[in-house]
Amino acid sequence: MASSAIESLFGLSGQVAIVTGGASGIGLSTVALLAGAGAKVAVVDRNAEASQEALAKAPGGIALAADVADEASVERATTEVMNAFGRIDILVNCAGIAIRRPAIEVSREDWDKVMNVNATGSFLFSRAVARHMIAAKHGGSIVQTASIMGFSGGGLYPNISYQTSKGAVVNMTRALAVEWAPHNIRVNAVAPTWVKTPFIAGLMEHPDLIKRIEAMTPLARLAEPEDVAAAILYLASPDAGMVTGHTLFVDGGFLAQ
Repeated sequence: MASSAIESLFGLSGQVAIVTGGASGIGLSTVALLAGAGAKVAVVDRNAEASQEALAKAPGGIALAADVADEASVERATTEVMNAFGRIDILVNCAGIAIRRPAIEVSREDWDKVMNVNATGSFLFSRAVARHMIAAKHGGSIVQTASIMGFSGGGLYPNISYQTSKGAVVNMTRALAVEWAPHNIRVNAVAPTWVKTPFIAGLMEHPDLIKRIEAMTPLARLAEPEDVAAAILYLASPDAGMVTGHTLFVDGGFLAQ
């Protein structure tokens, strides 16, 4: 879709967005769509070089290296965005990790690593951004990245820490939406199915597993990162002005079964 068409539907001109995990996968596609809709985008990623390269998708944006699980790093990043643009209107929490092991084999270290990035990291960035939004009194939109595994205990392989962290993101979304509604801050989430990104690179090496996923999905395919980014754009935009506390499934009908 041409940028002019996007702007006419989901115009974000004059708005400033932060996308964590913005250097690859769903995050990178989201950076491109938000920028295409007119937003100035801060690309946040642990990989400084990758976040800089991602700016090719977001002219006029900035690249920041930050660890979402580190409170001081999160505060520095949000301060840098405020110093660069003077406001923050949109936050998209896309940073995430998974350590796929049976529950009895998951170490406390690995459990903490997944929870710290997926759940705590989303909270830390949401809290830091909300403070600026509340102080500025202009409201804003926060979009979390949950997962179908935040609603389902099943899957192709044991993934207990990831599933637990994404379930936490789902309820965090509801809780923050209610708490921050008086400040006109909307908080929503997307819950993707398996998406063709580097995040599932190992899975993509097994055609038999891909066929199983397709067979389990009513639309009979994996999602593209652009599928999820489009849902994020909608939730972040003024067109979703009456939508908060909602998790939008981007799953080809998986959870409807």
